[in-house]
Amino acid sequence: MNPTPELSRRRLLRMLGSAPMLPLAGAAGASLLSACSGGDDAMPSAAAPAASVATLGAVSFSSMAAPTLAAPAAMATTTVGSTMSVNVGDAGRLDFKLAYQPFFITGDLVANGSGGTTLAGGYYDIRNQPIIDSTVPGKERQFFSDAPDGTSLLTVPNASVAGVKGKPVFAVVQFEYATHAQDGKTGMYGRLPSPIGVLTLDQDQATGKLTLVKYHNVDTSSVEGLWITCGASLSPWGTHLSSEEYEPNAFTAAGDAQFRAFSKHLYGNETTANPYNYGHLPEVTVNPDGTASIKKHYCMGRISHELVQVMPDERTVLMGDDATNSGYFVFVADKERDLSAGTLYVAKVGAGFSLDPNGAAAPLTWIRLGSATSNEIRALAASVKPLDIMDVRSADPLDPGFTKVAVNGAVEWIKLKPRMEKAAAFLETHRYAALAGASLGFTKMEGTTVNARDKIAYSALQNCQSAMVAGNALNVPGNGVSIPKALNAGAVMALKLAGGQKDTAGGTIASEWMPIDLKALLTGEDIAADALGNTANPDRIANPDNLKFSEKMRTLFIGEDSGQHVNNFLWAYNVDTKLLSRVMSIPAGGESTGLHAVDELNGWTYIMSNFQHAGDWGGIHNVVKATLDPLVRANYKDKFGAAVGYLTAELSQTRLTRA
Repeated sequence: MNPTPELSRRRLLRMLGSAPMLPLAGAAGASLLSACSGGDDAMPSAAAPAASVATLGAVSFSSMAAPTLAAPAAMATTTVGSTMSVNVGDAGRLDFKLAYQPFFITGDLVANGSGGTTLAGGYYDIRNQPIIDSTVPGKERQFFSDAPDGTSLLTVPNASVAGVKGKPVFAVVQFEYATHAQDGKTGMYGRLPSPIGVLTLDQDQATGKLTLVKYHNVDTSSVEGLWITCGASLSPWGTHLSSEEYEPNAFTAAGDAQFRAFSKHLYGNETTANPYNYGHLPEVTVNPDGTASIKKHYCMGRISHELVQVMPDERTVLMGDDATNSGYFVFVADKERDLSAGTLYVAKVGAGFSLDPNGAAAPLTWIRLGSATSNEIRALAASVKPLDIMDVRSADPLDPGFTKVAVNGAVEWIKLKPRMEKAAAFLETHRYAALAGASLGFTKMEGTTVNARDKIAYSALQNCQSAMVAGNALNVPGNGVSIPKALNAGAVMALKLAGGQKDTAGGTIASEWMPIDLKALLTGEDIAADALGNTANPDRIANPDNLKFSEKMRTLFIGEDSGQHVNNFLWAYNVDTKLLSRVMSIPAGGESTGLHAVDELNGWTYIMSNFQHAGDWGGIHNVVKATLDPLVRANYKDKFGAAVGYLTAELSQTRLTRA
């Protein structure tokens, strides 16, 4: 039964003012909230405890329909058709109609806080000079990214930035790559040093709305620039944990056109960049004035770092490894809130692994690869050469001193050089882990996140193919990761966490948050192409990538990087009700990125979300390409731009239903 309009309005104001909720978009929110003041109906502070007026209860999301060619404009932009419903105790239920609010489209000129402007997502060399795209004579311009990815929303004690009228909050945004130069032909993936920006946002305390005030480009010269930054997470101590994925192959980098181009754009020549400086985990610390500093942690393994997750102990880090022949790696820091020294482990998968959500979990044991500090591994990176560490062959040398392994999507024969265990463990981590007997059989292991209350971690397998399939040349017999046939649409895995674990050599692992088993939580479904072109069931996840868990909402958010869905989606999965809901659709050909679920920030809840490479057409887009390509080009700077933003609630369409 619907309440009267006045009762709905008064109760709505109380609920919004007393419980952490999504921000409210637009001036309508501000005018309605400000209209209530004084007397018994006065609205409590936005940051007041929820229990003062109502108890914030279960949260659910309605599932929107996937857009179709009946409404092509919806396929060519960010489309949100979901409602977030919140039980508010005896008062009833609040329904929030969701919408998407971008801060900018990459390539926009935005304020830099010094009276000038900065190109959002723009690229810079080691001297912090703009890198110029001159592929179209007479139209030279600074390169900018169409691939914003990992985003962290945070606060800083004693923050003060000119132009902020409410409270200053910050978003750290990293830009993974640029797809093409402006000639539309020259591929730029991995050929430019990845930038990171810090956004100073003005948080309106009446509505929660975030407004961009300042954009600061982070100086990465102290860490030799950044390589293909992908997913990211917020550490428990408020820093942005970045990533460098697809670590460059040190044995072939000197002749690799991609890596030579990266070096040329970063340093001005093709030979200066050292491959051992890339493939690590960067950490960004935001300053009170909206600037930032950065460091790289060389002691966390040189792997295809994706989205990492620091556990509640503030020492244990579960890391995504976005590679073919990837594995589960965990780093346990020596000290809380300090990732500069610790011990690296890699998992061995026991019997019973499957992709059946109703099946039993496969046990995990942990191989200790070594302990180190970041400084000592950085020194090794500067002093050793690949052949100092190990001998690697692509064909069988018929020498019993070599071990056959499958790493980085290839079969190799490896022999470790004497006394080079530490260098191998931290600079040739994949190869050393394979030599140690780890289960490097996963494909495209992407984002990780944690459900702390239940002590369960979640991990995305973008696809389950090649190295995971029995009989494939990349599938090592006995490594524990073997399925009878490929599942191209991928899966989300659940890992139970516990303490009291020992490594395979009998050593005690100093963590209460080690994964002890592994089973499928959600899977996609491969299908024959439907009428729109989808080759995975559009009503199930496909090729999951970004993962973030909200403790208060009890919801796992899943962003897709799919070549099987014509439009990629952002999903919400309630771990209690098992309800999977489609929340947002990404522009066709684009990927859902930058996911960050923020339970509470100055009294407000946020879901950060970006997308990248809209209109990156594949075979599945043959049905829609002709219709959608001009629309995507018009929306996103001829396909060179992409959005950075967040989900909001539209107050004019928010309703309270009485219990």
